[in-house]
Amino acid sequence: MEPGAGDGAPHYNDNNAHRRPGDMSATSEKDAEKEAARIDPVLKRLWKQGDWDPETVLTAMLALGYEETRTGPKGEHLGGQLDVRPLESRYETDHYVTPEGARIGLRVHEDACVTAFVQKSNYSVSVNGPYMETGCFSPPFAH
Repeated sequence: MEPGAGDGAPHYNDNNAHRRPGDMSATSEKDAEKEAARIDPVLKRLWKQGDWDPETVLTAMLALGYEETRTGPKGEHLGGQLDVRPLESRYETDHYVTPEGARIGLRVHEDACVTAFVQKSNYSVSVNGPYMETGCFSPPFAH
């Protein structure tokens, strides 16, 4: 069995590498923590006010001086470091539901992100390295 192989399935670590964030340098992690400390009080305020729709969250993040990520026609990065999206839909009982709220991905350095969300029940701000295929956002679950 592979070390850290979850349920012991063959090639578990290889098959799930995309679900693990990359490593951050100590300097990048420190910079990401600084940005997380700037974002946290803003999300706390929005959460207490009941303002968690993606447009309101984006406006609040832009007011902190971040620039929205821009991409070209072939997906190339043209600038910016901020991505605000709706929360991901999830299956409940017999259909998919998209909960109210927003998730935030802020690329601080090539190897460092601030990942956050705000929704009716709570909010959270954390730092992590980027994910192999999905950047600052953790990849969706698959079966």
